[in-house]
Amino acid sequence: MKQSLALYLMTGAAALSLAACGDNAATDTPVADTTATTGAMMDNAAAPATTAETAGMTADAHTTQFLTDAMKGDNSEVRVGKLAAEKGATQGVKDFGTMLVNDHGAHMDKVATLAKSMNVPVTQETKAEADEVYKRLQGLSGAEFDKAFVDAMVKDHKKDIAAYQEEAKSSDPAPVTGLAEQTVPTLQKHLDTAEKLQKSS
Repeated sequence: MKQSLALYLMTGAAALSLAACGDNAATDTPVADTTATTGAMMDNAAAPATTAETAGMTADAHTTQFLTDAMKGDNSEVRVGKLAAEKGATQGVKDFGTMLVNDHGAHMDKVATLAKSMNVPVTQETKAEADEVYKRLQGLSGAEFDKAFVDAMVKDHKKDIAAYQEEAKSSDPAPVTGLAEQTVPTLQKHLDTAEKLQKSS
């Protein structure tokens, strides 16, 4: 009887030890090297390993909201970027529009992959406030368009940077906070570009 009890206790301890190891393996997620170029950061923001790490995981309300907002933000930036590339009066604005399309298009793919792995619906919707800006820009042209577009991008990217920095420090799963942290440099690149265009206009 004593031998059976001892064996039971040893088996239970081994099981707990294995469970602890499993938890550590799931949470010790390596952070990507942030010394890479911002374009590479966008491409590597959600590496294939991320899907494996989050497989079967259901996002809570906070994580779901962040991922959904991120997708809506990317969709909005791609749409307004296309408009700027077409209607921009200066080459700088046209090039900035193309930058937004490329960077946010790539980022959308990464966010969507991560969202799917966490059972968060992928959305093609845009942000309500971005819709208002887009409609206003459609009615403008020339220098008036460029100024309104650049001003909107400065304001928008300041808000986005703050939101992503906050998410990077949150208690959400490591793949999500890692994505947020890796995205900040690219958003900062966009803000810097918009501010330079703003000063030169």
